[in-house]
Amino acid sequence: MVDGEELAALATELELRAPSTILQEALTRFGETCAISFSGAEDVVLIDMAVELDLPFRVFTLDTGRLHPETMRFIERVREHYGIAIDVWSPEGDAVRELVSEKGLFSFYRDGHGECCALRKVAPLRRALAGYRAWITGQRRDQSPTRTDVPVVQLDSTFRGLDGPLVKFNPLAAWSSHKVWGYIRTNDVPYNELHDRGFVSIGCEPCTRAVGPGQHEREGRWWWEESTKKECGLHIGNRES
Repeated sequence: MVDGEELAALATELELRAPSTILQEALTRFGETCAISFSGAEDVVLIDMAVELDLPFRVFTLDTGRLHPETMRFIERVREHYGIAIDVWSPEGDAVRELVSEKGLFSFYRDGHGECCALRKVAPLRRALAGYRAWITGQRRDQSPTRTDVPVVQLDSTFRGLDGPLVKFNPLAAWSSHKVWGYIRTNDVPYNELHDRGFVSIGCEPCTRAVGPGQHEREGRWWWEESTKKECGLHIGNRES
């Protein structure tokens, strides 16, 4: 386990390094007790880099039960393209049934998305991460107002793993969307076909829509809520760690 002082020194050391170098550090230190959290374009860039590094790694994704069909096909395409296993984690059926029975299928439009995301995303993530010592995300600082201070490595203050607190790596923290898509195009990396229809940040089908010219990429997520609330709970708890 990495202590706080060692982690702070590592963060300083890696701050200006290339994403592949940060990724290599994560995989070298933690091997198969470290997993890439996969859902979008940034995450596939990390998977592509990990394959090139030829180091042991694992990948998991969350199936909320409300994803677009295109997203499900995307997950399968990534699995086949790289020949990797992808652990799929789903919400607990009883908890979802209780919410839907009590409040209906679209209560988030009225009550906010936090309750639904807690059941469909945060709880499955908690179960997934319990088997690891570190995890890797595709967060970028320019994705939203809530992510401007994302470090390249941090102690996860929200979730716990095999030995207690997890180490969280964000290798693409300093990258822009332009750099991500430049990598995807140059390296022929698979991506969600919804991107070709104006979707930039893609989540669950009822909570995601295409954005127009000049709109920020997160405008298509939970569009009925304020920009400072556009997080589902997977990262918000430790964004300032």
